[in-house]
Amino acid sequence: MNHSMRSSVTVKSFNFLFFALLSMFIPFLPLYFSEQGLNETQIGTIIGIGGFITLIAQPLWGMISDRTRTIRKVLLVLVVCTSVTGYLLYSTSNYALIIVFVMLTYFFLMPIDPLTESLNFRVAESAGISYGSLRTFGALGYAVMSLLAGYLMTQFGAHSLGYTFAGLGVISLIVTYLMPDAPVSGKPVTMGSLRNFLRNKETLLFLVLVFISSIPARMNDTFLGLYIKDLGGKPDLLGLAWFLAAGSEILVFSLSFWWLRKNKELAIISIAGAFYFIRFFISAWITDPNWLAYIQLLQILTFPVFYTAAIQYLYSIVPVEWRATGQTVLALLFFGVSGILASFAGGALYQAFGGKVMYLTISVMSFIGMLFGIVLYRMYGRKKSGEVS
Repeated sequence: MNHSMRSSVTVKSFNFLFFALLSMFIPFLPLYFSEQGLNETQIGTIIGIGGFITLIAQPLWGMISDRTRTIRKVLLVLVVCTSVTGYLLYSTSNYALIIVFVMLTYFFLMPIDPLTESLNFRVAESAGISYGSLRTFGALGYAVMSLLAGYLMTQFGAHSLGYTFAGLGVISLIVTYLMPDAPVSGKPVTMGSLRNFLRNKETLLFLVLVFISSIPARMNDTFLGLYIKDLGGKPDLLGLAWFLAAGSEILVFSLSFWWLRKNKELAIISIAGAFYFIRFFISAWITDPNWLAYIQLLQILTFPVFYTAAIQYLYSIVPVEWRATGQTVLALLFFGVSGILASFAGGALYQAFGGKVMYLTISVMSFIGMLFGIVLYRMYGRKKSGEVS
């Protein structure tokens, strides 16, 4: 087996395992809290604080990776720590300890994401394969594990997730150990570079668009499990919902080379915004939890389309040397900052008015995001299409 072949196989396996771990953490955590007797505001608050920790942890571990010039060794440390804290989180019933282990899991698990994405980009470049072909395995891991975790939680209770989490962690460790390292070329983020990057009006407006559009997506991610539960669904139904959502992403990521058009990114983002609106608007009126699971198939036209187009657009407006910075800013905005706001506001909104009002609110936000995308496309997209590249 030659080097690039080996690296792509281990990186694909790592994507599968990491996103499988992530699927046991993100969708099922609110449900786990709810089973421990917490209300929506408390759940939103804990997940919001987790978002703050993610904001600090991601750049911190990214810097450590830059300084030590290695992704693999940093991943080894993170995987070991994640396996331990994740196991303890799902094995304890003590409220104070749950909080401690959740925060530690956020600190170790979430920084693996940008490191994995940068590994994907580098391996794809050096092996001459598409980024989507690696990332597809992440979506597959998320899909398969969502289904399994939902089944385990329904059959054997939430604590069974502890053993599964630890077991996956150990396998991830072995794969990480076998994985070749990717040289780290990302320059550390300095305040001066960030200022120049953000002074550009087009960049700023684009980041505002990402922010507006990602809050509804994050609210749905966080509170879908509680809404299914309130409508009478069991954890395995949430597992099915995420299986359908992540499963539908596989197709989009693997075919991105075919549907993603250059200079049409803002139009594509607006289309994704329109489907976000439809998805959340329908969700508000659903009374059968099974239909709430099926509607997650609309993920195929929302998140993967939005995110892939956003990354490509970002790369087209950002100077080459700021791409790493841009990628970090995009991830922090899409998953970090918006996640914090979505958790706090979503939890309060859900507890005060219920799931239906929350879904109507985020459908309106998605609609605003879509309109804003169309405005930006008229301002910047056409100009680019007219240029001879």
